[in-house]
Parts: sequence; structure tokens; C-alpha cells
Amino acid sequence: MTSSALTAPRGAGRLIRLAATIALVVWFAVPFLPLALWSFADAWSFPSPLPTSWGLRGVEDAVGFGALPSFARSVLLGLIVAAVATPLGALAARALTFGAVPFPRTVSAMLLAPIALPPFAAVLGVNVLLLRVHVPSAAGVVIVLVVLALPYTAFVMRAAYGAYDLSYEEEARLLGAGRLQVLRRIQLPMIAPALARAAFFAFLIAWSDYIVTLIVGGGEIVTLPLVVASAAAGLGNDAAVAVMSLTAVLPPIALLLAVLRLRGPRRGAVRPAPTRGIPDPVASLGAGAARER
Repeated sequence: MTSSALTAPRGAGRLIRLAATIALVVWFAVPFLPLALWSFADAWSFPSPLPTSWGLRGVEDAVGFGALPSFARSVLLGLIVAAVATPLGALAARALTFGAVPFPRTVSAMLLAPIALPPFAAVLGVNVLLLRVHVPSAAGVVIVLVVLALPYTAFVMRAAYGAYDLSYEEEARLLGAGRLQVLRRIQLPMIAPALARAAFFAFLIAWSDYIVTLIVGGGEIVTLPLVVASAAAGLGNDAAVAVMSLTAVLPPIALLLAVLRLRGPRRGAVRPAPTRGIPDPVASLGAGAARER
């Protein structure tokens, strides 16, 4: 009998777990139900509980507001911020975890400072500096969003490196592996789930941002949150706002499901014994390095 079978919920525990799961699903789904109804409502007046006229006018209005290009800009901005903030957060976390940085508490406080400071005050101050040094708007938006995302990526990666066993790297080096081989064959596979989680948080920071894009971007970068806010400020755009709001939920959900499918090594787990026909990764790395020599 396996440990998972011993710890599997039974009887009342299974019912409680099922009820909690249903409650969580309802908790997250209820806010989106009115949006789904509004998205296909050509007319909906009080006190009718449901739309009095159904149609796709909301989708047409959303396209007219520029939802598609702004959606593409938001995705591109989120991917760029995630691509920059994730490796920077990983490097900072590794240096802090293994004591490669002097004054680690001070460095940690500096990394976490963007969370403690009011975002609009920090952005207004940074915007003046970026304008004086003539940084382009797009580059300024990316720089500021990367700074805002760094605390989250560094925190996630520091938790990952806290459970990271350096002996794998030491053993690989003893077998003759170079730094790039250790990075590609040992470190990256072991921290891949944490990297995915850190990239997910960085993407969310950029995806949902409004203040930085509005102030630093100066109107040159029109992302989906800006379009939604502009449409919501007008009258009679409820269906278009609902369509764009639902569209804004799709990428984070898709990324979250992708991240959840990645599984990291269990805490305290040891390297499994080589299975017949499947070579040990560190041993095969050492054999490959020996052949290269």
C-alpha cells in the first residue's frame, strides 16, 4: 500500500473536500456570470433577471474599441516582462540563498521595496527620471514593470533555491561537466517548475497593470486594461466592457493551468535509482563530458 493511499481522504473527509472544491469553484465563477450574460446581451433593463435581447453587439463594439490590437500588446508586454524579470529574480534569489551577496538583508529589503511603496507615488517619481534621461516610453514601461515584478520572482525562486541541493552540481562537476552543462542539464530541469511560477507572476504584473502603462507610456502604449477603463468610463458600453473583461481573464487562466501541470521534485526527495533502460542524468552527464574531452 502506498503512502498516497494511506493519506487519501475517506468518508466525511472526502465529502468535506468535495464541498470545499465546489464552494471554491462557485466563489470564483459567480463574479463572471454577470459578465457572461452581459457579453451576449443586446438589451437588458431592470427588473428583468435576464437579458431581454440576445446578440453579438457587445463583441462588435469591443472590436470597435480596439480590443484585438490592445490584447496583442498586453500579451507581448507580459511576455517581455516575464522574460526579463524571471531570470533576474532567479539570479538574485540564488545569490541571496547561497550567500554570494554582501549585506543580504539590505539587498532583500531593496528587492521588496516596490511592494511596500505606493505604486503611483513611485511611478510618478520614476517617470520624471526617465523623461530627463530620454528613455523611450516602451522601454520605460518595461523597465518599471520589471522592477515591480522582481520582488515576486525573487520570492518564488528563493523558496525554490531553499530546497535546492547543490550536491547535484558538485557531483556533475566532479564528473567533468562544464558550467553550461551544469546549468542546462542539472539546474534548469530542477528549478523549471519554480521558473514557470515566477514567470506567471511576472506576466500577471504586466498583464493587469494600468498605472505604469498610463503614466510612463504616455498614451503611446494602449493595452487592454486602458481600453477597458476607457470603455467603462462611457455610457452604454456595458456589453463591450463585459466582453473585454472576460477576454482579459483567459490568458492568466491558461497560464495557470499550464503552470499547475508542472511538478517539481518533492521536498526531501532523494535522487531515484536508475531505472532499467533509463540512464541516471548525472551519470550520463559525466559520461557525455568525458566523451567531449
